[in-house]
Amino acid sequence: MAAAAPPPPPSPAPEAPNDVPQGSTPRGHPLFARIRLALPTDVPHIHKLIHQMAVFERLTEHCIATEASLSSTLFTSPPFQSFTIFVLEVSHTPFVEHLQYNNPAYPPITKVVNLDLPINDPDRDLFRSNGGVLGGDACVAGFVLFFPNYSTFLSKPGFYIEDLFVRECYRRKGLGKMLLSAVAKQAVKMGYGRVEWVVLDWNVNAIRFYEEMGAKILQEWRICRLTGDALNAYVNA
Repeated sequence: MAAAAPPPPPSPAPEAPNDVPQGSTPRGHPLFARIRLALPTDVPHIHKLIHQMAVFERLTEHCIATEASLSSTLFTSPPFQSFTIFVLEVSHTPFVEHLQYNNPAYPPITKVVNLDLPINDPDRDLFRSNGGVLGGDACVAGFVLFFPNYSTFLSKPGFYIEDLFVRECYRRKGLGKMLLSAVAKQAVKMGYGRVEWVVLDWNVNAIRFYEEMGAKILQEWRICRLTGDALNAYVNA
């Protein structure tokens, strides 16, 4: 599926004005955000996010993923060697460290966003995360799924982002930028050459957001895809 992203953040500046430096005292209505590696126990939330993304992209007729199919195809390899998912969690209270999230391959990233008004999340209980169960009120607000690809021109691997999605009530808060930045930072850390994804041509907010993040929109390229009957026709080729 095409990668879906939130509309552009409030400011293209390197650090949005509502960001609170680590260690400072939050003002107004602080929102604590955390990005961590997804676990198999996150699949129910990931499945619900995929469905919401399909609705947003007007592609529900193509979305046939189930919790069972996701569980059987994700988490089959170590992080960053195959399909990798970062989960975005938010909380009204600071996150408490839990051993199950302390993966040496990717320690969780935390950030505090200072908001003028509190967020009304009607689906908070539906998306309550394992972190919330373990203590606090954490819920899942978004995710990004990516995997390695390769550029023969650069002779370097890279990351391809399949999906990036933030739930509607948490958009325009800099959280989409936080997710995309986490993938880009990991690519740089691993010496990769680039990060790529696709965007729907009508999603002008996402296009503007990506351009503000420094991405180049490649107008001259088109997506080619074999799937369904067209793909199965090759079984005896």
